[in-house]
Amino acid sequence: MIVVAEVYYLKIEEMSRFHNRNFELLEPYEGKLSRTVLRGERGSNAPDLLDTHIVLVDTGNSYQGLCNFINRRTNGEDGVYFTYTEKNPISFNPFYTDDGVFDIEKRESIKTLIMTLWKRDNEPPTRSEEVALSNAVSLYIERITIDESVVPSFNSFYEFVKLDYAAILDAKRVREKDFDLANFLNVLEPYYKGGEYDFLLNSEKQLDLLSKRFIVFEIDAIKDHKILFPIVTIIVMEVFINKMRRLQGIRKMILIEEAWKAIAKEGMAEYIKYLFKTVRKFFGEAIVVTQEVDDIIASPIVKESIINNSDCKILLDQRKYMNKFDSIQALLGLTEKEKSQVLSINMSNNPNRKYKEVWFGLGGVQSAVYATEVSLEEYFTFTTEETEKLEVAKKTEELDGNIELAIKQIAESKRK
Repeated sequence: MIVVAEVYYLKIEEMSRFHNRNFELLEPYEGKLSRTVLRGERGSNAPDLLDTHIVLVDTGNSYQGLCNFINRRTNGEDGVYFTYTEKNPISFNPFYTDDGVFDIEKRESIKTLIMTLWKRDNEPPTRSEEVALSNAVSLYIERITIDESVVPSFNSFYEFVKLDYAAILDAKRVREKDFDLANFLNVLEPYYKGGEYDFLLNSEKQLDLLSKRFIVFEIDAIKDHKILFPIVTIIVMEVFINKMRRLQGIRKMILIEEAWKAIAKEGMAEYIKYLFKTVRKFFGEAIVVTQEVDDIIASPIVKESIINNSDCKILLDQRKYMNKFDSIQALLGLTEKEKSQVLSINMSNNPNRKYKEVWFGLGGVQSAVYATEVSLEEYFTFTTEETEKLEVAKKTEELDGNIELAIKQIAESKRK
């Protein structure tokens, strides 16, 4: 458990005074503060963060240890980690739901996904193509809803379009220039069984992410991939919006680490704007993390959406940007008092204690610098240092996969 010493006001009762609970976190150094938002102290009248549904988008495998920890502690019920390797490529099944419910959001996300596979960014669909695709998706969903022998997957959708939907189009005498079925099937063939990307949308794991409380999308290996990355970002969008709209009365959080820079470039800008403006209405929080001040100064998405809709701002040590801080101050709308607080971070720390200072600003009405301390157990759960991660992995393997015990033993050995 994380120990956020002195940060007592981060209770949900206090946060509820503000218009929204979105965060903007600027951490120019390799701080671990972004992890603290995952386990803050909560008030007695508020749901604990353990009841929160959290979706993380990350680069660098920062949360792999924590995700494995949660997965083991919950006996596989929670802690879902998506990443890409050659031996184990990332895989989804957007056509599967536990409860068989395909609401408007779900149907639209499927259509958007298929449209992304089919058309290039500079190749907008015609009205007749949009109608044809919409009908294909609706009829396929109707089929899998009434016929349990059809396994929901991209493979069965492709076969449905190739055979059943083709017959419907013939009967309706739909012209090729209105909807070129042969072209549609040819372009989507790489995602069908035997194709280059047949793994991507045909996961055999019957996994409905709506019920999973802790999900990590690690996108470092695919963030520059022109095929895989846009598809994964659509999946991320669909997962969180589905939670946001369907999990009524349940707190939900999306935390986008450095990955937000890549996401914002791939057609997700409008989604991020929509997310930050509406998530509070659904008892949700959106958080972005960045280490580079130039990113937040240069990005119109940040200026127009994230900062304006984030009542909570968190800044770590800014000495690296001492000469540029006027720009940060202007962008974040900090007062002179708040500027002085930020620039005092880590300037007079107690040498006998291991902690980092951090500045919190809440709604422009309350701000202060606080000390953040974590236990060794917490440190080794979140560490991104390669040698330390390998140490934890090796000890976990020695203990038959018990990562919790491995971390406890490593922490204890460091105290001696």
